[in-house]
Amino acid sequence: MASELPAIGTRIYHGGHLGTIKYVGPVEGTAGVWLGVEWDDPTRGKHDGVKDGKRYFTCLGSFIRPSPTILYGVSFLTALTAKYIDVPRGDIPSEKIVLGSSGGAIEVEAVGLNKIRSKLARLERLREVSLDNERVAKADPPGEIGRTCPGIRGLDLSKNLIATWDVIAAVAVELPELRSLSLNHNRLRPPQLLSPDTPAFRRLEELQLNSTLTTWEEFITVLNFMPSLKAVELGYNRLCTLTKGQGTRRDALGAVHNATLQSVNFDGNSLDDFAGACAEMRSLSAIQRLVLTSNRIGVISPPSGQPTDDSHGASPVRAVKHLALAFNRITSWHDVDALPLWCPELESLTLTGNPLFEDPVHEPHARSFAIAKIPSLKILDGATVSPKERTDSELLYLSHISKQGLSDDEKRAQHPQWEALCAKHGAPDAQTSSASHETQDTLSNRLISVRILRATSFPPQNAAPEEAQEYLQRCGDPNSLRVLSTMTIRAFRLKVLKTGKIPKAQQNAMRLWMVLPDGHFAELDEEYAGRDLSWWGVEDGTTFILTDNGSNV
Repeated sequence: MASELPAIGTRIYHGGHLGTIKYVGPVEGTAGVWLGVEWDDPTRGKHDGVKDGKRYFTCLGSFIRPSPTILYGVSFLTALTAKYIDVPRGDIPSEKIVLGSSGGAIEVEAVGLNKIRSKLARLERLREVSLDNERVAKADPPGEIGRTCPGIRGLDLSKNLIATWDVIAAVAVELPELRSLSLNHNRLRPPQLLSPDTPAFRRLEELQLNSTLTTWEEFITVLNFMPSLKAVELGYNRLCTLTKGQGTRRDALGAVHNATLQSVNFDGNSLDDFAGACAEMRSLSAIQRLVLTSNRIGVISPPSGQPTDDSHGASPVRAVKHLALAFNRITSWHDVDALPLWCPELESLTLTGNPLFEDPVHEPHARSFAIAKIPSLKILDGATVSPKERTDSELLYLSHISKQGLSDDEKRAQHPQWEALCAKHGAPDAQTSSASHETQDTLSNRLISVRILRATSFPPQNAAPEEAQEYLQRCGDPNSLRVLSTMTIRAFRLKVLKTGKIPKAQQNAMRLWMVLPDGHFAELDEEYAGRDLSWWGVEDGTTFILTDNGSNV
């Protein structure tokens, strides 16, 4: 490959970076041949492809000279044998090896290593293979892969030099047991040589295409070849829209009607049209899990713009049970009200990281209101919704509505769950002060006020009362937080972290402690995270301490 010039579209590895050849030829005013390269890392390219007013390529990249230091990749089996086979070293009965944990200080004699190597060299036994970042660029002659490693079920070809889906298919067609395929950090051109009835991907169930810049249209094209696919990841692909294109290849293949794909993950893109994203799921009749975390969704309107009880009949995602909307731009409760219309069977939802859930002052009961607004919900932000928490949340929401002084028509219009909740619990009588007072008293008994302290070190264990009191005084002034006693520890921890404005990157390191009545400290760890506050005996005035992963006192 070094003696001939690469074709446009060839993938390369040079100077520690992956790239794609976009131009091959002369550049006016200079001698010799240049390569125009678009780097996978967008911060590396500084040239826009124009020199002295003439455009040579259209992207942000670099001009480089052909060089022996440019790597164009190896075949699949070359990479596989290099990684998984340690070649036997002649007829040697024993060898000296250095213990890795000794830093080279301990050398021992090992017997029979060649026999071990010969067993490991049986590639036909491989089931899970990772060739991540191994410079794979092409398949091998037909039949070679199938004879060498036909039993592979899981294959990771991430961050390689494969330039087209045709190469992926040439590898996969010889792996009849292939179920899972990871192609993250590649740049793959659409297939040109495949027919929809190719056996290459007929058993594939899981596909990862994160950070590949694969468009939705390109994915739909390859989905035609995957009759058993159940889950796909399309994260970090800079997707701004899923609107269907009119490319000739897509039209030639016809519309997709898939009845196997259950999970689609769009994490880390720039999608801002919830309705548009859902519309693209219409042909995926089995879809149950939709991940839209870390996008730019700010508005969720009812399906077809009709906020009626039967709106979800036209919803293309009416069978979705798991929806992830964390870290978007949702600011209004009307957006949450629309979710049951889109997904009437919704069981699991994430909303953390949205402005609506990040303001504990204006929305102190965000979790409770979300639970009340979505009757089918069983898990919210990773914390189970217990029957007791649902009842308390719905009563709290009813009380909140009754205090707004709305007419019956206004209640129905502004709060879609009003009538259903009244039928379930009875309508609070906002007209009668005694009834209103009774409702407030009931909810007041359910809401408790706890104190949250911040500390940089863990509480002392088995400390004398004086030492424990001194530690508490060093924690500074407490913050007050009103919560439902039926809230689980997991949900309570999330609320404490949000109230304390703890950055997401630090949340896993934070630890939560409860001050027991006898002055001792108990850590609320994951083992009992599903228990509610009342199980722990939490009551008005209970003190909690939030610490980072510091040292013990």
